[in-house]
Amino acid sequence: MPLPPEDASAHVEALAARGAERHFRRGTLIIQEGERGDTLYIVRSGRLRAFIASESGKELTLGLYGPGEYVGEMSLDGGPRSASVEAAEASVCALITRQTLLGYIAEQPDFALDMMARLIRRARLATENARSVALIDVYGRLTRLLDALAGPADAQGQRVLAERVTHQQIASHLACSREMVSRLLKDLQVGGYIATRERRLVLLKPLPARW
Repeated sequence: MPLPPEDASAHVEALAARGAERHFRRGTLIIQEGERGDTLYIVRSGRLRAFIASESGKELTLGLYGPGEYVGEMSLDGGPRSASVEAAEASVCALITRQTLLGYIAEQPDFALDMMARLIRRARLATENARSVALIDVYGRLTRLLDALAGPADAQGQRVLAERVTHQQIASHLACSREMVSRLLKDLQVGGYIATRERRLVLLKPLPARW
């Protein structure tokens, strides 16, 4: 069984304390897909973006990771990095070497269960993303993403996105062009479904299933 959230968080904090802190500017490429590495990155502040890119430069965002989360664990078997990671905003990370991680697991073997659970969740998310790209149209993917990013409804039934996201960031999540995202969002705004407040998207009412 995976660790309870409070226990898993305590383990991540304890492990981070054993690493060296590094500061990264927004846009810094931290991990390059295909390279070999043996470092785990624990996010202390800021946010990292994991993505893959085609030879033509088209990108697909795999996930965004904030404080208390970590990236880079899939290369700890000695294989190449499976994705690239950049600082989506100014970030601070604790760098954990493979040797340090293995030493901590030897002391706290239940932490390995948490790592396994996270890997399984990310593998399932990758499968869902692949299915979404293959079987769901762009509008359908957009509504699923907005719904996932939006917070709970207020008294008026409106939901605010927890994070500020640009049209390009949304396009990278959906594997489509920025122009298509801009067009869809503009149509939804004209239709009275969404609005922008303090640079955050607000879902004014449930989005239609089809557009």
